[in-house]
Amino acid sequence: MAHAAGAHRRSTRSYTSIVRANVLTLFNLILVVAGTATLAFGQWQDSLFLGVLVGNSTIGIAQEIRAKRALDRLSALVAPTATVVRDGTTEEIAAEDVAVGDLVRLQPGDQVVADGAVVESDGLLIDESILTGESEPVSRGERERVRSGSFAVEGAGAYIVDAVGAESYAERITGEARAFRHPRSPLERALNRLLLILVGVMIPLGSILGYALWHRHASLNQSVTTSVAAVVTMVPEGLILLASLTYAVAALRMSRRGALAQQLNAIESLAAVDVVCLDKTGTLTEARPRIVELVPAPGVTDAELSASLGRYAAASPSRNATLDAIAEAYPAPVERPRASVPFSSRLRWSGLSLADATYVLGAPELLPLGALAGHAQRGALDGRRVVALARTARALGPEGELPGELEPLGLVVLAERLRPDAQATVAFFRAQGVELRVLSGDRPETVIAIARDAGIHESEVVGRIDPEGKRRVVEELRAAGHYVAMIGDGVNDVPAMKASQLAIAQGSGTQMARSVADLVLVNGDFAAVPAMVAEGRKVLRNLQRVAKLFVTKSAFAAFLILTVGLTPTAYPFLPRHLTLAASLTIGIPGFFLALAPSSGRFVAQGFLREVGRFAAQAGIAAGLGVLSSYLWALNALGLGVRESRTVATTALVGIGLYLILVLEASGRLRGAAVSLLCLALAATYAFVLATHAGQSFFRLAVPGIGGLATAAVGVALAAVGLWLVDASLVPGRAGRPA
Repeated sequence: MAHAAGAHRRSTRSYTSIVRANVLTLFNLILVVAGTATLAFGQWQDSLFLGVLVGNSTIGIAQEIRAKRALDRLSALVAPTATVVRDGTTEEIAAEDVAVGDLVRLQPGDQVVADGAVVESDGLLIDESILTGESEPVSRGERERVRSGSFAVEGAGAYIVDAVGAESYAERITGEARAFRHPRSPLERALNRLLLILVGVMIPLGSILGYALWHRHASLNQSVTTSVAAVVTMVPEGLILLASLTYAVAALRMSRRGALAQQLNAIESLAAVDVVCLDKTGTLTEARPRIVELVPAPGVTDAELSASLGRYAAASPSRNATLDAIAEAYPAPVERPRASVPFSSRLRWSGLSLADATYVLGAPELLPLGALAGHAQRGALDGRRVVALARTARALGPEGELPGELEPLGLVVLAERLRPDAQATVAFFRAQGVELRVLSGDRPETVIAIARDAGIHESEVVGRIDPEGKRRVVEELRAAGHYVAMIGDGVNDVPAMKASQLAIAQGSGTQMARSVADLVLVNGDFAAVPAMVAEGRKVLRNLQRVAKLFVTKSAFAAFLILTVGLTPTAYPFLPRHLTLAASLTIGIPGFFLALAPSSGRFVAQGFLREVGRFAAQAGIAAGLGVLSSYLWALNALGLGVRESRTVATTALVGIGLYLILVLEASGRLRGAAVSLLCLALAATYAFVLATHAGQSFFRLAVPGIGGLATAAVGVALAAVGLWLVDASLVPGRAGRPA
């Protein structure tokens, strides 16, 4: 990406992508073909499902665009910036404002926002994995090129911009940006498998029905009407739309809490997470440390130690939170070092060669402390971050090797304040059965002390771990069957974030961490995560319940094809009857129920198996109830086909509303709301039956007492069948199933 505008453009889906996802689907294609055939050879009223298709797609597009606009506004808050030097003045500007000829400075975690040639390099390492797929960072020295879309991971440097926008490398290749990270959520994978299964079932059943109609020499009008009625019923036309719509609305709700969903499925992925790995700094603790104590070595005064620290921080070309805290506490004139080794999580120390001495700042256990060792140990046990400063007359050696004859100057003790919401957030995860793993580069004693205060057990803490170690922990957890989220803010967290199934970045973190994240906590509020988990579990729970209604309709259609569809008996429904029934019992309530508050359990694993089991049983039970009422009306009561179809449609609507009640009416408040919704839907159907326009358009008739009684018996038969196979579908146990 040539500049932040490129990153920003891809932070959410494009308008074209939204329209394509809501319109160009396999099932929409099937419905369009069926509708075209109906318009050509049947009656236009039987193509009513095309209007439903257009309405559903329009609603889905509108909601996703609304969510996109809100997310784009939020993503602007975390869009990449660049530190440029113009006319001798250093300023931070939006990356899209970078121009050819600008001098851009890089620190660890910064994004390279334009192409250019390096003019300064202090151990500069660049991660180009987004562009090249190469996982190992590469060194970049003076006169070597850096390319937009890559990131600085270690050291510091500066480059002169020579290409921006369409001329930059990233804009001239495809598949850059975040293409390497778009993991499908568990529900998306299950729904994709479900759709493949339904297509696999639909083709042979449609072929069988077509052969049966041809064999008995059915008229073209009857063949088209029967085939469309059978096939359209098997299509879960609104299920995928409803899933994407629910994701969009959930992302919109999260944006109001300051959480940016860079992948819409990330909200639902949170619901499936059973292990959360997190860095200590910036997550459990506030991101900015503060110096609470200096401990000079014997023979060193406080003034000497503070002066040396200030001198070191001012001269260091590479910045981090510790150096920023030291520089703020002990300001000093800037010096140009003769040589330097930038800090990295791998080395755990940094060094500078100044005019008169070489200084090393790093982990206390790496340096000769002498009498200071006890102070360092006590500070770590108290949950403090401790770094040591040492001096030597020797020059810095090869990278990775500490210089010899180091003389300790003292310790810097920094405090990291536990976030006020950390304990409550940890308690929430415990209550939800989510395991926690703290992965930190700090000393184990320090991490354990902080984690203990937050309510995390010592066994869940790993200290002194490097970035690759964090990645290995995440991969091992995934290999063990866990669904893993990684929360981080620094360059050292990025490998683990890439390896996780859900990456969450702090908004105050590095540009690199934010770029690979599925979710960004714009305000850096760890307490927002429980709300997102609750939202995700609500999404998953509701979609699982609503999916059962859609797939039951498909199973019901398969049952009718294999029974009455293969006989000379007139098919129980016209396409318009099924459109009416599906709208009242699945389409309209599905939109309300998928977005409504909910409680109860959810199933992250085995979703497809549970939905399939329920749908097969419910579809057969509904089929038996509807078919028995239809055949009784047609043969025993001697009603005409139109009246008998009215009885069948009435029974189908009644069974559908019953399923909504037993699946969705959990709890007093929700139960009352769902009951009112079902009454309103039943009243709508009664209005259609009672009006001449409704009867004429849908080719229905007033069923009479006998017809109504027959439909009621059909509903009762289906209900009893459901009770026999699943006790949770007995009235009074509503909402028990997931």
